[in-house]
Amino acid sequence: MFIQKSKTMFIDRENDLANINKILDSNTFEFIIIYGRRRIGKTELILQATRNTNRIYYLAVGAKNLERFYDLCARQYPEVSKLRMDWEVLFEYLKDRVDVIVIDEFQNMIIEDANILNIFQSATDTVLIDSRLKLFILGSSVSIITSKVLDYQSPLYGRSTGSIDLKAVSFFDLQKFYPDLNVKELIEIYGFADGIPFYLIKLDDRLWPWLGKETGGSNSFLKDEVDFIMRYEFEDVSTYKLILEAIAYGKTKLGDIKDFIGVKRTDISPYLRNLMEVGMIKREVPITEKAKSRLGRYYISDNFLKFWFRYIYPNVSAIEEGIFDIDLIKRDYNRYLGGIFEHVAKQFLIRDKDEIFNFTRIGKWWHREREIDVVAMNELNGEILFLESKWQDLKHGEAGKILAELKDKSRYVQWNNDARKEYYGILGRKIENKEELRSRGFMVFDSGDF
Repeated sequence: MFIQKSKTMFIDRENDLANINKILDSNTFEFIIIYGRRRIGKTELILQATRNTNRIYYLAVGAKNLERFYDLCARQYPEVSKLRMDWEVLFEYLKDRVDVIVIDEFQNMIIEDANILNIFQSATDTVLIDSRLKLFILGSSVSIITSKVLDYQSPLYGRSTGSIDLKAVSFFDLQKFYPDLNVKELIEIYGFADGIPFYLIKLDDRLWPWLGKETGGSNSFLKDEVDFIMRYEFEDVSTYKLILEAIAYGKTKLGDIKDFIGVKRTDISPYLRNLMEVGMIKREVPITEKAKSRLGRYYISDNFLKFWFRYIYPNVSAIEEGIFDIDLIKRDYNRYLGGIFEHVAKQFLIRDKDEIFNFTRIGKWWHREREIDVVAMNELNGEILFLESKWQDLKHGEAGKILAELKDKSRYVQWNNDARKEYYGILGRKIENKEELRSRGFMVFDSGDF
C-alpha cells in the first residue's frame, strides 16, 4: 500500500500491495474482503492498487444504495439506464466490461438491508463465478464484517476467495514517513499515532508543536475521534469507554478493571469479548501459559487509543475551553513510552530474528510480582532469550544491574528447565559501553541499532 502524505507522497506497504497485485493478475473471478478499523488506510490501499484498472468504485451510505450504485454505473456506461435496477442485472452487465468493482463501507449496505448478503451470494454463485471480474468489499465495522460476512453462518461464507485484515504499519516504516526525524522523535510519534495512516498524515509537523496546536482549540478533531470510531461498532459506548480508560491507566486484570469502573457484581466479560472482537483490546497470558490461563491480562491494541484514553479523554473539557496545557502530557510522556518501547522491542526482534535470535514464539512473562518484558523461545532447539526494554539512557553499571536482575527472574520461568540454553538481553534508549556487555555474552541493543 502507499500511504499518502500530502497529495504527492506515498509510503509503500509492500506486502499488502503485492498481495492485491497477485489477485488482480489472476485469470479467474476473485471476491476479496478487506476490513480493519477506521483510519487504517483500506480505501487508499485499494484505490492505489487498482489505479491502472478499469474499475467501478462505490462508497456505500445509509440508504438507497442500489439506486446510487445504479446511477454511478449509468454515468460511466449510459446504456445501463436501459437495464432493470437490480444487483444481479448490473453485475451481469459489468462483469465483462470492467476489471474491478470496489464497494467501500459495505456494512452500511448490511445495515440498510440484511438481505444484501443473500443477493451477493446469488450473484457470486450464478453471475460472477465464471468471469474474470475482481470484486472487493471493504468494511470499517470489524464486528459487522466478521459476524455477518466472514462468519460460517453468513450466506457469503465460503464465497470469498480471500480476506485481508488490514493492520497498522510497523514502527520501522515510520522512518520512510519522516526521514528527517531521529529515533527518539519517531518513538514519540509512534506513541501517539501508532502506524495508523490517517493520524500520520494529520501530523504534518514535529509531534509537540503540532499537538500543542491541536489541543489548543475547541475545534480539535481529537475530541470526538474515538467516539466516531466506537459508534461504528457499538450503540452505547459509555461502558466500553470506561473499560478502555481503565486499561489505559494500567488496570489490566479483570478485577482491577471492575474496581476502576465502579462495578462489583456486574459481569463485564461480554464487553471485553466485544472489544476483543473488534480489535480494540487483546488478552495476553504469560508466554509459558495456555490461552485460557487465569493469569490473562487485557491491553489496548493500538497506541492511538492508549494515548487518547490516557491524555485526551480526561481533558476534553479543558480542550473545549481552550485552556489545556500540552506540558501535562509532556511531563508524563516518557513514563508512558515505556510500554510503547516494549512493543518496539518485539518488532525489532521479529524484524532481525535471523541475525539476532531465531525463535518460534515471542511474548511477555509474569508471575506475581515478577515480570519480564520480552521472552523469545525456540521450541525446536530449546533456546530461550530473556530481554528487558528500557526507555532510558543507561550507564554501564545500570545496564549491568538490570541484566543481573533479569537473570535472577529467569529462574522462575518454567519452560524446558533441564535442557534449555539461555540468553539475556536489554534494549534501551541509549546504553553506555554496549560492546563490553556484548563481549560478556549479553545481547545489548539501543535505539542506535535501529
